[in-house]
Amino acid sequence: MGDWALVLGASSGFGEATSLALANAGFDVFGVHLDRRQTMHNVERIVGQIKGLGREAHFFNVNVADAEKRAATLDAIEGLRGGRPVRVLLHSVAFGALKPLVGETPDDSLSQAQIEMTLNVMASSLVYWTQDLVQRKLMGEGGRIFAMTSSGSNRAIACYGAVSAAKACLEAYIRQLAVELAPRGITANAIRAGVTDTPASRLIPGSEAIFAEARKRNPAHRLTTPVDVASFIALMARPETQWVSGNVVNVDAGEEIAG
Repeated sequence: MGDWALVLGASSGFGEATSLALANAGFDVFGVHLDRRQTMHNVERIVGQIKGLGREAHFFNVNVADAEKRAATLDAIEGLRGGRPVRVLLHSVAFGALKPLVGETPDDSLSQAQIEMTLNVMASSLVYWTQDLVQRKLMGEGGRIFAMTSSGSNRAIACYGAVSAAKACLEAYIRQLAVELAPRGITANAIRAGVTDTPASRLIPGSEAIFAEARKRNPAHRLTTPVDVASFIALMARPETQWVSGNVVNVDAGEEIAG
């Protein structure tokens, strides 16, 4: 039996692809997701694929930002893990408010509640899950923490202000976690994927234009895929990557540096 991976946002996009890639690499998978009844069939498919690879899979349909749900999920994980560590944590949670910071009216603008919710779900929740994993001794020496960021962390994109702030915050958390957790043998890195067509990215206003521009700018003349990113994370989960920590790693075929 292998070690465990815990994937936050496991039911689509990067989380789905990484759950499968890590299972293929020998990890059993705990997945956390938030889905309504009409999309649960996709979760069931992912669990079936992981089990088809001969791995264990336990998925929890809860809000990652709910402290009580987090505690209950980790209680369940402690009972299910069979004494084996959670060696990989992936934070791939895409749920935030997409509005201008300053619209024509208050209804057209981001509210305080929306901004704070976006920061909590898409950034600060990483810290809270990490605290609990480490303090419960579920993750220790050899642990790998990954968080999905985006080029929006350092660019202004229409209606992306709250998410942009969350991504910048997420990168700051990764730097701090890398330094604080190094004595424990745990690494932390942010993964900045190129523009990727996912259910979450399609919610961004003007997404089709963003996709078209990325295809032109990317040196490979195609969009990044979730599998591109998942394959890299599976490689980075190997023991040989212990000295790579505190980085924002572009997985984009050179898209970020292209003119």
